[in-house]
Amino acid sequence: MNDRSSARGPSGRLGRRGFLGALAAGASAAGLATAGAAPATAAGRDGHKGSDGPRPLFLGTYTSMPGGGSGIGLAAYDPASGRITGNGVLPGVADPSFLALSPDGGTLYAVDESTDGAVTAVALAADGAHRVLGSRPTGGAGPCHLSVHPSGRWLLSANYTSGSVAVHPVDPATGALGERTDLVSHSAPPPGPGQDGPHAHQIVTTPDGGHVLAVDLGTDTVYTYRLDPSAGTLHPVSTAALRPGAGPRHLTFHPGGRHAYLANEVDNTAVVCAYDPATGRLTPGTPQPTGTGAGTSYPAQFLVTPDGRFAYLANRGHNSLTRYAIEEDGARLRLLDTVPVGGDFPRHITFSPDHRLLFAGNQRSNTVTVFAVDPDSGDLRPTGTPFEAPMPVCVLPLP
Repeated sequence: MNDRSSARGPSGRLGRRGFLGALAAGASAAGLATAGAAPATAAGRDGHKGSDGPRPLFLGTYTSMPGGGSGIGLAAYDPASGRITGNGVLPGVADPSFLALSPDGGTLYAVDESTDGAVTAVALAADGAHRVLGSRPTGGAGPCHLSVHPSGRWLLSANYTSGSVAVHPVDPATGALGERTDLVSHSAPPPGPGQDGPHAHQIVTTPDGGHVLAVDLGTDTVYTYRLDPSAGTLHPVSTAALRPGAGPRHLTFHPGGRHAYLANEVDNTAVVCAYDPATGRLTPGTPQPTGTGAGTSYPAQFLVTPDGRFAYLANRGHNSLTRYAIEEDGARLRLLDTVPVGGDFPRHITFSPDHRLLFAGNQRSNTVTVFAVDPDSGDLRPTGTPFEAPMPVCVLPLP
């Protein structure tokens, strides 16, 4: 449910935006700190990555909700200490709840998670004078995730509320977006228990580049597509069914490319999935615990270390990060422990480009917490004071 005028759907169940709004109620609006901050720089299309020292960091938020921001948050982080300083806001981008970077580092893309969903391109400048290039409709409601195809030619987006996925062409010279080339709705199987329809929550290209996977929370299904690299159209290949009521939200691949780890939001489980690059088929394994106890803690997403030894799962309701050891060349997750995230409702987690830091965007506490990652043990050590920002639901650090 993404209707701004109602928090609940016809069944009386609390919908997505209503659920988020309820979380935001009572949360204080925090501003991005600006005192003493240097301008954020970013890699341009000529490959310039700025000087050594603080690196750019962008923050996604909701602009239409109480306590939310007024655009894409601009900040910088110290790669050594993890300290974040604020640099203000890039206005003119509505409800940018998820962000992605082009392969060449020159363009930032954002969803507009509204009823009339859209995606926006932003040209990044080394001097911080970033420029909005324009927006294109996604053809659906509530887009909540996007990713750039490894070729850099196509932008893929997932419309949560309407349960569809879209493709837009990318101008190779400017990074701007063209008119949508495809829109595919998830019409089968029927919605799972307690769901009012399909709800596409993620779309991502497989590591081998041969297929595109779309995770749908509403139908308890992961859809495999083949992307036509010339026409920008998606062609169905196979489907992977999760158990009814699982509510799959987000998957992350092991660096070996043969296994993926899926966070099930509704039934509070994690699933190891086998992936066959030749056929594109994803095969889910047995659901396993998140380490957060009984009930659901709304697991959000996985991160996997580049050496494939450890995985981390953000648990929004439990306010923790579950740490797993990865074994059997990616085929097994062994639960190690849970670590307090130091904030409330960790919606999004990500590594710094060198994988030495882990950032957590905590939606309800209006903070970003930072951890140092031990490459040998996988231990997480909190660094410094949480950075205050209005409803940070996505964190994107640049090299």
